[in-house]
Amino acid sequence: MKIVFAGTPEFAAIAFAALIDAGHAITLALTQPDRPAGRGMRPRPSPVKTLALRHGIEVFQPLSLKTDAAARERVRAQRADALIVAAYGLILPQSVLDMPRLGAVNIHASLLPRWRGAAPIQRAIQAGDAESGIVLMQMAPGVDTGPLLAEARTPIFARDTAASLQDRLAALGARLLVETLPRLPLPAVPQAEEGVTRAAKIDKAEAWLDWRKSAVELDRQIRAFSPFPVARARFNDNLLKIHAAAPIAAPIAAPPGVVLSAGTDGICVACGEGALLLNELQKPGGKPLAAAQFLAGCAAMRSGARFA
Repeated sequence: MKIVFAGTPEFAAIAFAALIDAGHAITLALTQPDRPAGRGMRPRPSPVKTLALRHGIEVFQPLSLKTDAAARERVRAQRADALIVAAYGLILPQSVLDMPRLGAVNIHASLLPRWRGAAPIQRAIQAGDAESGIVLMQMAPGVDTGPLLAEARTPIFARDTAASLQDRLAALGARLLVETLPRLPLPAVPQAEEGVTRAAKIDKAEAWLDWRKSAVELDRQIRAFSPFPVARARFNDNLLKIHAAAPIAAPIAAPPGVVLSAGTDGICVACGEGALLLNELQKPGGKPLAAAQFLAGCAAMRSGARFA
């Protein structure tokens, strides 16, 4: 099948690689412009661009397809059978979606209509959902509102982070895409009108832990925001990043934020309900450390101390 692929991050690159391995003729890879990254803030190509160049696939990085007529014509000139979109990050106007013979298919990492939007994986973990999944959606006007072509489901496990769930969903989506493409066109099923939820983009301000919340809620927050933007808390005027923790459901008779114990098994902190055992922490300018290593360099972190 002749395909134009549009995607940017690693999640998209997994699906892109599966299409290449399946022998599809990908004539053009659309991806966002290179962004400054790393300590030197040098422009870095996206994972999709890197993969395309490795396979000799033409790369196109327009700033906009909505306002750039020449960019739209470049896509039209491919005369593609399908446009496959996975976490591209730019708006695709209806004129572009209508160009391919079989239309535009989007890979979305949730069970629509739940979690429409930019951060479905993080929001599903944060909300305590029992399962997630991948849908292939026929693209339409609106944010993730198009009719559904296929889906695959996976449980959200108790210790899943955004990273681990994303890896599993990316592999699931790649398989579903390769299995489904040869069967196009398929009947498109409109999304249910009930159960719509929005997966708003993650804001760094959401990363702060509020110890008045339950340990279960804070555990979900930490896992949802790993590896980005990483949950954080303030201790003795220092910003600490919390990379891993586990909830303790037992009743706690201490104010939220108080350190109950600090040892090799972790740092136990009272919450509004239950307690949270911090397992991996990071000081400003340092690297993530297991609790025992962290405590070796933080004598103030002891029973009776308090997080802000």
